[in-house]
Amino acid sequence: MTLEPVIEENCPAFASDCHVRAAAELIHHTWDPVVLSALRAGPTRRNDLLPRIAGISDKVLTQALRRLRSRGLVTRVRDAEGAPARGAAVYRLTPLGESFANGPLAHLARWAADHQAELVEPPTTS
Repeated sequence: MTLEPVIEENCPAFASDCHVRAAAELIHHTWDPVVLSALRAGPTRRNDLLPRIAGISDKVLTQALRRLRSRGLVTRVRDAEGAPARGAAVYRLTPLGESFANGPLAHLARWAADHQAELVEPPTTS
């Protein structure tokens, strides 16, 4: 009898359209999970995100925000003073984005922090 590993119901292991692959696509781009994590603090203007995310360029931040908006994880809204979204836009997580950023992404970040030494210097194989 052969046991076939199953990741989830309706998602046999190694299927190309598996739910795990769909979730992994959300962190495929290097800066996307960083932007999502930065937005966990609350609605933020793009110009305020730049200094909060060390090392990201204006162009890359704009691309990440567009990608995250197209996936329904981030939305662009008017700022608190009611300025039009164009120019003084505020970005915030959607309910879907909040569930991802505060759920699996936060767990992944915690796991990485707990195993930082091992990830920096992986064990050598003989």
